[in-house]
Amino acid sequence: MTDSLPNSPDPESLQAAAEEALSQELAGLRGASVPASAPSETGAEGEPRVESEVWRRVLLARHPQRPTALDWIGLMCSDFAELHGDRRFGDDPAMVAGMAEFRGRQVLILGQQRGRDVKDKIRRNFGMAKPEGYRKAMRLMGLAEKFHRPILSLIDTQGAYPGVDAEERGQAEAIAWNLREMARLRVPVVATVVGEGGSGGALGIGMGNRVLMLENAMYSVISPEGCASIMWRDADKKEIAAAALKLTAAELLALELVDEVVPEPPGGAHTDPNAAARMLGDALERALVGMEDLSGADLQAQRCARFRALGHFYQEAPAR
Repeated sequence: MTDSLPNSPDPESLQAAAEEALSQELAGLRGASVPASAPSETGAEGEPRVESEVWRRVLLARHPQRPTALDWIGLMCSDFAELHGDRRFGDDPAMVAGMAEFRGRQVLILGQQRGRDVKDKIRRNFGMAKPEGYRKAMRLMGLAEKFHRPILSLIDTQGAYPGVDAEERGQAEAIAWNLREMARLRVPVVATVVGEGGSGGALGIGMGNRVLMLENAMYSVISPEGCASIMWRDADKKEIAAAALKLTAAELLALELVDEVVPEPPGGAHTDPNAAARMLGDALERALVGMEDLSGADLQAQRCARFRALGHFYQEAPAR
């Protein structure tokens, strides 16, 4: 777990500046139509190419110094007690979870842990969980429901591990089970994409009443490299694919796929993890306060309604 870093010289001014920059970006996006096709290779004179700006966000989401799940937990929570095992096969170091105190509340907090150095990344499987990781997460979410504790989920993975051993142990079934069982939980669930939210690996712990996303995170059905390899048989077209996938926080907010974008310090969360954790903590606290008066049945209904409303888009076909 990462120790708390020194406070920034003026955290209130830093947070205000980050929020102002984010609000300007979101206002600009809402005022413009979202293009239906991938952007062209060249941008307007004096303006950066759209795909270059999107790719910059992808690189920030993958930055090697970006806070990991255990960093966020250490900066936002106290008395974290990590719990292990799925009670079927074993423990998965790629998925961390445990009880903690968050701003005076007892919560379950869980997330995908990518690791920091090479040895740790290998042990954590680069944050790509296997079936036992998702089953561990669901087991502990059931425990949180039993003791009436809200659940905070931190999403940061390229995707669920696609190896043979994971498939043999039922990777798809484990994720599908989590989706169904998370929809039925009778406690508040707040999911946050803090880095790279990839495919079903992200959805396996992402079924929240509220879904938040950090400003420089990404959330997509497939990686840009994978999309480019499928669409153009050329992974080098990853920047164009990233722009076409609409994977940035601002774009997903405009499409109403996430509920709130959490600002980051200038340059990204890794430049000032303490300030980033304060901003994320404020957003999580607002989300929990907003659900305090909801009953278990209300939480179930709200969560199911939220996800059933996704994906309803209509676009006129181009004239022939």
